[in-house]
Amino acid sequence: MKQRSSRNPAAGKNGCRRGRRVQSHVPNDSTADPAFPAKTTMKLEHDHHARLRDILEWRRDIRHFRTEPVDPAALAKVEAAVDYAPSVGNSRPWRMVRVIDDGLRQRVAENFRRENERAAGSYDGERQRDYRALKLAGLREAPVHYAVFCDPEPEEGCGLGRRTMPETVSYSAVMAVHTLWLAARALNIGVGWVSILEPAEMNGLLGVPNRWRFIAYLCVGYPVEEHRTPELERRGWQAGVPTVWIDR
Repeated sequence: MKQRSSRNPAAGKNGCRRGRRVQSHVPNDSTADPAFPAKTTMKLEHDHHARLRDILEWRRDIRHFRTEPVDPAALAKVEAAVDYAPSVGNSRPWRMVRVIDDGLRQRVAENFRRENERAAGSYDGERQRDYRALKLAGLREAPVHYAVFCDPEPEEGCGLGRRTMPETVSYSAVMAVHTLWLAARALNIGVGWVSILEPAEMNGLLGVPNRWRFIAYLCVGYPVEEHRTPELERRGWQAGVPTVWIDR
């Protein structure tokens, strides 16, 4: 019997996955409104900039969530938006995990509780008191949880753009997080990035390949309240500082 090759039929030279040749990239978005067909050209107007500015200004790192479920149609649009995120070599190295199981969520929350206590211990006196007064995650309340990983050596992209800066793979995954965040905010859905976790435990906890790199844990849901100013600034932890621009 002839043995079937294990080589991926979508792989090109050097084993990289090239995918199908298409004329232009339009992600598969089953949530697209048929009343608004896909455009082949786009001239952005001032109103687009103003609306984007509103989304950027009112995007917050949410810690206080309402427990009601997120509208499934809206959530589908948020997830579909991730396909539009930029990535090095068009490799799309992000790997998105929906954390649905209550037991897994509880283990993530315990991971956070432990690491948050360690973080608190790194401060002294009044600063520690201020830290302990902050709510730094909405793990118990948020109805939707995502864990974001990246494959550090994806077949897709054939290594383009990564030889001298392999960290661009992780940067690409962060861009996917930001894209999801803005898409959610545009639909009045809040996102909170939980970073006070032990990354080394997340792969085993969620049953994903060890080679994947943990990037973010996201809590998603409708916020209790909306603010234009970051909570850490409102609570006196850290004021906003302007971006440093240097001319050369």
